[in-house]
Amino acid sequence: MIPSIITLASVGLILFIVSFFMNDRLRDVEDQVEQLSLQYMQESYQMKKKLNVLEEELLSSDLTEEILKQSQSKQQSPPLVAKIENLHQSGYSLAEIAKKTNLNEYDVHSIVLQFKNEGLSK
Repeated sequence: MIPSIITLASVGLILFIVSFFMNDRLRDVEDQVEQLSLQYMQESYQMKKKLNVLEEELLSSDLTEEILKQSQSKQQSPPLVAKIENLHQSGYSLAEIAKKTNLNEYDVHSIVLQFKNEGLSK
């Protein structure tokens, strides 16, 4: 009886010690899921950045074409464009001009760039 108890206790102790040196499969799976999650988040962030750049390029080209069409059809600039030009020449920041004209900062920035380009070409 005593030898069987000693044998069982020693086998249990050996198995307990060996369990510390074995790989934990659940931990490996958790690490893989975490890596996939991080990779997905990075790819998603990069795609959003690229999409924003493309949207900005499309908007700037559309806005530039629209401004060119308006300037070709009329020699005078529209009142809103003239107002933006006056505010910019007065030293207002793009954010302040955007608030005063109820436009996006990006639109105001594009219009101001258009003034600078027209000034260089004349």
